[in-house]
Amino acid sequence: MTPQEARQILGLGPTDDPSAHLVDLNEARNRIAAMVASAPNETLGKRYQQGLDEFEAALAVMRSEAPGETSDLDALSPPPLPEIVLPENATATEPLEPTAAENDASAEVTISEAAQEKPIPPPAPTVVLGTIPAAASPESPPATEEAVPEPVRTSRALSFLAWSFVFLVGVAGGGWLFLKDQEAKRERMMTRAAFLERQGAILIENRRWQEAREMFAEIETLLPGSEMAMRGLRSIEVGMIDEQTQFLGYWAGQATAELEAGRLDEAEAAVRKVLDRFPNDPEAAETSLKIAAARKTQVHDALIAAARDALNLRKFDLAIEQSEKILATSPDDGDARSILDGARLAKAKVAADLEMAAQLYRKAAERDQGKFDQQAIDWIREAASLAPDDARIAALLEKLSGYTRTLQVPGEFATLDEALANARDKDRIVVAAGIWKGPLVMDVAVEIRGAGAAETIVECPPEMGSALTVGPAAKGVRVSGVSFRHASFAVGKDRFSAVLVRGGSATFSDCLFHHASGHGLAVIEAGQAELSRCVSSDNGWNGVAVVGEGSRLEMRESAALNNFEHGIESWQGAAAVLINNRCEGNSRNGIHADNGLASVEISGNQLVGNREFGLVLDSAGKGQVEKNTARDNLLGGLVIRAAAKSVRVTTNEATSNHGPGLVLEKGLPSSSYLANSLSKNEGEQLLAGMDFDIQVEIPPTEAPATPPGMTRTPPAPSEPAPPEPPRARIVTEP
Repeated sequence: MTPQEARQILGLGPTDDPSAHLVDLNEARNRIAAMVASAPNETLGKRYQQGLDEFEAALAVMRSEAPGETSDLDALSPPPLPEIVLPENATATEPLEPTAAENDASAEVTISEAAQEKPIPPPAPTVVLGTIPAAASPESPPATEEAVPEPVRTSRALSFLAWSFVFLVGVAGGGWLFLKDQEAKRERMMTRAAFLERQGAILIENRRWQEAREMFAEIETLLPGSEMAMRGLRSIEVGMIDEQTQFLGYWAGQATAELEAGRLDEAEAAVRKVLDRFPNDPEAAETSLKIAAARKTQVHDALIAAARDALNLRKFDLAIEQSEKILATSPDDGDARSILDGARLAKAKVAADLEMAAQLYRKAAERDQGKFDQQAIDWIREAASLAPDDARIAALLEKLSGYTRTLQVPGEFATLDEALANARDKDRIVVAAGIWKGPLVMDVAVEIRGAGAAETIVECPPEMGSALTVGPAAKGVRVSGVSFRHASFAVGKDRFSAVLVRGGSATFSDCLFHHASGHGLAVIEAGQAELSRCVSSDNGWNGVAVVGEGSRLEMRESAALNNFEHGIESWQGAAAVLINNRCEGNSRNGIHADNGLASVEISGNQLVGNREFGLVLDSAGKGQVEKNTARDNLLGGLVIRAAAKSVRVTTNEATSNHGPGLVLEKGLPSSSYLANSLSKNEGEQLLAGMDFDIQVEIPPTEAPATPPGMTRTPPAPSEPAPPEPPRARIVTEP
């Protein structure tokens, strides 16, 4: 610090002697020290201390400038101020210059106020009064500044210095408060920016790009050039690019997949989604062209298919019209040309066929004599094939076919097999007494009339198949007076029936099905069979069996006797109508019906002496069981299970059975079965609430058998019991 700078800090002029102002300087120094001690906070205290240090440094420079004169500066007292004498003519209203003591008092008040953190007012101007001459003495010289005593000038300078220092300190304090306010504002901006950054990140995650951009734009406004704002905006751009890539990839793939699957409308909708957002996307544009080409191909293929269908349906004019339409736009189309040529040729042939059919019709009509004529039938059948839509030809064919043709065996044909090979629908084959060899297969709806079941017999070895099989094409077969059997008995898993109705329909009357290794008669594959006055006896399995959905058995006035399984059985959704039959001596139940949801009608049957129950009704969707008699069966009369609860069971009689008369499974109310007659049964007359899953031990006095759902311990039989094979599959091919 230079002496000039020190004098400026101390408030001294260039020629002022510091020793003459020691009291004022020390007083000023003490005032500054008091301000340091009473500072309201640390920041102001530091600023006051800095001023004190500068003041003392200036004093030190002054001491170093005059060492001989300043050795006892601290002990010196300031010289007394000269007494100011007011002139006699001075008025009381004229201001007087304040004394040093008054200046000191003013300074003390100001420092005290500063210590109390009150605003520091600027120092009042010091009024210096010189010797004022009397107004009445014009000769007196005017007062000048040189007349002011030196101590008064020095005191005024020091007072101004102190007030200036206080003002600077106040300005410094105001600057500190301004800085604190700026810092608080920045903290608020940073807090707001952090909030906006979090919200922007959430919006980016949810792909709400515009809203996210607004968040980071506000951050940029608060903190221009901040990394936070730039980072957020970069994330938005990256997210938008990623979304665009995903969007294009998904819908482009969807369009390709739909195009390959031939769903052109869906493919076009997918491409449109891409092109609406990205009109210049090359892949979408290429796919759009492929869709247009595929649509054109699809239209072409539809026209070709329609023309071909018209040709196949013999609508030749329509086929010609559609193929010509295609060739008008695509002259080189090979498919359309082929259809057109075929339709024209077919149309020409139809014209020729119609002419030939008319000739055949005339010949057949002329030959018709009201009886069977094979030549006339052949002509009219040919005419019908040439002109299938001609109503006159169809009517004559039906008339001529109605004439019955009778084939004689032997006589016209040596064997029954040969006669069947030459038979046509509605032919009659008359078979003489004798044993005729099978197996036989019927694929036409003919009638076979034998000499009687005891006289006309058809048999075959058991391993070769059924003695007679009615095939699916034989609708309306009629057989009467014939016996069907196996030449011997074979055991094993695969057993053939004596007669098999496989999908066709047949009516049997006065026939006998016996000594078969399997069932006497089996109806399968939606076959239909009607029996009247027939007997099925001594077969290795059931006397008569009907199996499978769509299959149906109607059996009247017939008998099922001494079969090794049930007398009559239906299962796997087959329907059965059993009226006025006799089921006796069968090793299991007389009738066992397990029809599922199919219907059952069992009425007026005699169920006698079977080794299990007379009737077991396992299941049926609807129907009725009435007026049946169950007598002398070894395990009991009738069994009704819960799955047949929809069937009405009434007016049946169960009497003299060796077990209960009527057995009801749990869940069936006894009150629904009171209209049945139960008497003289060795067990309970009505046994309700049975759980067929529980094994039951019965007394040894009862006969051996195994009813559905129960296991009984039989006594040793008095004679060997016949074998009881399990229900095996029905063999459908010889």
